[in-house]
Order: sequence, then structure tokens, then C-alpha cells
Amino acid sequence: MKMSFLWTDMMIWLLVVALIFWARMIMRSPQTRQQWRRIYESPLAMACSLILLTYLSVALLDSIHFRLALPTQADSKQVNYDINMKSPLDLLFAHNIDHSERTYSAPFARNEFVSSIIVNEQGITEKAYLPLKHVATYLGINEGSGLDIFIKSIIAIIMGLMIGLIFVTLHMLWLKRGTQDSFGHYLQTVKQGKTQLPWRWAYATFLFILVMSVWLYYLNLSYHVLGTDKVGGDVLYNTLKSIRTGVLIGVLTTVATLPISIILGISAGYIGGWVDDVIQYIYTTLSSIPSVLLIAASILVVQVTIDNNPQWFETATERSDLRLFFLIIILSITSWTGLCRLLRAETFKLSQVEFVTAARAFGVGKFTILRRHILPNLMHIILISVVLDFSFLVLSEAVLSYVGVGVDPSMHSWGNMINQARLEMAREPMVWWSLLSAFLFMFVLVLAANLFSDRIQVVLDPRNEA
Repeated sequence: MKMSFLWTDMMIWLLVVALIFWARMIMRSPQTRQQWRRIYESPLAMACSLILLTYLSVALLDSIHFRLALPTQADSKQVNYDINMKSPLDLLFAHNIDHSERTYSAPFARNEFVSSIIVNEQGITEKAYLPLKHVATYLGINEGSGLDIFIKSIIAIIMGLMIGLIFVTLHMLWLKRGTQDSFGHYLQTVKQGKTQLPWRWAYATFLFILVMSVWLYYLNLSYHVLGTDKVGGDVLYNTLKSIRTGVLIGVLTTVATLPISIILGISAGYIGGWVDDVIQYIYTTLSSIPSVLLIAASILVVQVTIDNNPQWFETATERSDLRLFFLIIILSITSWTGLCRLLRAETFKLSQVEFVTAARAFGVGKFTILRRHILPNLMHIILISVVLDFSFLVLSEAVLSYVGVGVDPSMHSWGNMINQARLEMAREPMVWWSLLSAFLFMFVLVLAANLFSDRIQVVLDPRNEA
């Protein structure tokens, strides 16, 4: 096995390390720790954070890439590697990669969705719905699959509940380690919802997510739970692979815009003068350019450069990942203006309040004032904007890929799935499951992010203290 380090893989793992250090800093500050505790006192915020963590876990699982060694001859010492990169998520769904079908099939179907012209045993040409090659092969041709799906569903639900209850029990034992209460008494406290944090809702959400995950995976071993696409690929696998693209664009682009927005916005609002004029001119000019046209022109330039230099890449995955990396950079350049304008106005307002004026009168330096007085009072705006921009960018990827200027067409993404479903919805009979799968997974991610941002706004906005 040979590890492969893609640009976006390194970025997302560096971000994870940075978040861990940031979490450690939060734990050291009693005031900040209390604010985040208030955020998670909401059952809805706790449930949404677990949903977001699930999406992030799938994205990280798909952000470790390697190439498997090919079989070699006994007298050969040279090791050759497969040109196709794999990830742990690919290994989990290897059965879908190695056993694809011929064409469309509906969810849980055992036959193809469209009829084919065949010649029967009597030599007569007729139309028939051919059976799928890799679905419930242990069942007879005329044997129904309803009872088998029901039995497997029961088994999957029991397995998911057992695994989930083990983790829930271990977590409750860890929480009560510093108390004198018995486990039964603490369990009763959790059931009644009398804990400081809504662990009852957290455990219920965790069990639901785990049971659904086990159910989808276990049934996917025997059936195509969400059907197959035009080339016979499993839609559930394609949808899960698309999570990485959506999360990367939403998270990395948002993080990349923060330094630009914060530095320029605070500088324009506090320093003023010609600095303010220059920064205003920059973001006003950039905002006046249609973002779709700017992104399209930049992506076309990047694509031409990539096409003219095929020697840069060993695999097609590296090629598509570089386009994704530049798309993140381009979106960062075009997405910082809104937050910058907002921070400029808030900084100008804060620079006139009494404690900033007093600090300036005592001779405190500009950078100290910005670091100790201005920036902490802007954090609620920054955090709220981060979550809202994340939702906007996830939707932007779908729109850009739909119009053909998003990620590479060979890369898994919700936008590419929606783009392909455009023609599938127009055919007769209509193929609806690809569009529905992409829509549901994207809808849940964006909804969870928006609800979580609402809770952040309620807790961190100083105007809501009253």
C-alpha cells in the first residue's frame, strides 16, 4: 500500500488539528467554556451538532487516500500500484465498486428499471426486465424479497441498538466518574432530562443516526437501497462519496475567507483614512463583478492549465482534486466581501465606545486594542457568519456543478448528481431516486447548520443577554 497525499486531504486534516488546539484553548477559558455550554443546553443544538459531526466523520473517512499494490510475479522485485486511489470509505463499500449493475434500477428492486430486448428460449424476440446481477443472489428468481428485507431490517436495527447502547453506557459511566451516584440513579436522571446538558436528546439522536447507518449498510450488502444510476453505480455509495466534496467546499472555503475578512474589515473600521478608502474600493469593485462569471472564467483557466500539463498527475483523482482545490481558492476570493463589510461597520461602531476610548487615552497600542477589545466583541458575528456561509457554499457547489463550472465531472458531488438527474427526470419512466438522494443528504446538512447557527446567535450575541 502506498499513501497518497492530496491537497484537500492535507488542508482538512490541518484544519482538524487546528480545531483540536482551539478546543483546548476554549477549555482553559472559563467564560468561553460557559458560553459554549449554554449553546449545547439546547436539545436542538445538541442534535444538530451530532448530525454535523456525522457528516464530518464521513468526509474524514474519505480523506485518507492510498493506492493498493498490484499482484507481482515471483521473480519480479518491482512493486506496481493501482492507478485508482482508495479510501477507507471505498473499502467499506468495495462490494458496490466491484459489483456494479448494467443500468438503472429502483431502490430495493431486483430487476432493471428499463426493459431490454432479448431472445427467449423459443427464439422469439421480446422485451423483458432483466434481473440484477448482484442483488439478493441467494433468493430464487420467483421468490419475493419483501420478507427478506423485513428480516434484515430487524437484524440491522437490533445490531445498531446494541452497538449504540454500548457506547451510550460507556459515555454515561465516563460522565458519572466524579460523582457518588449509582449508575441506576444517574440513568434515571438522564431519562428525566435533569442533567445540565440535554444528554437524553443527544443519546436519542446518536442512536437514531447509528441505527440508520447500520440499516443502510447492512441492507446495502444485499440490495441497492437507493437504486442505481445510468451506468449501474450504487446511488447510496455515490451520495456518501459526495459528502466529502460538500463538506470540504463549505468548511475550507469558509476558513480561508476568515483571515481576509477579519484583517481587512477590522483595519478599515478602526484605522480609517486612506486604508478604509482602499479596502472599500477593493471589495466594492469585487462585489460589482458577477461572481458566477468570475468563477467560470477562473475555472476555465485552471482547466486549460491542467489539460496542458498531464505530466503533473499520476492518477485521475489527483487531477480532479487539484481542480477542487482551486475552486476552493476561487470561492474564497469571491466570498469574503460580505463579512468584511459587516466587520468594518461593527469595528467603526466599537471604536467609539467608552472602553476603547479610555484604552486609547491611556496610551494602549492599536494592535493591543484590536486584540483585546475589538476582536473579542466581534466573535459572535464571525461565528454566526461562518456557519451561515458554510450552508451557502454547500448550496453554491451544487449550483456551480449544475451549470458546469464546479468540480470535475468525474468527481462525486451532489451538484454532479443533480446535473445528471436533470435528464433522468425528463425520461419516461422517470428516474427520481438520484435527485431525491442528493437533495435529502444536502437538505439535512444545510438545515442542521442553519439551526445550529441560530443557537449560536442567540447565545453569543451580546444584544440577547437581556
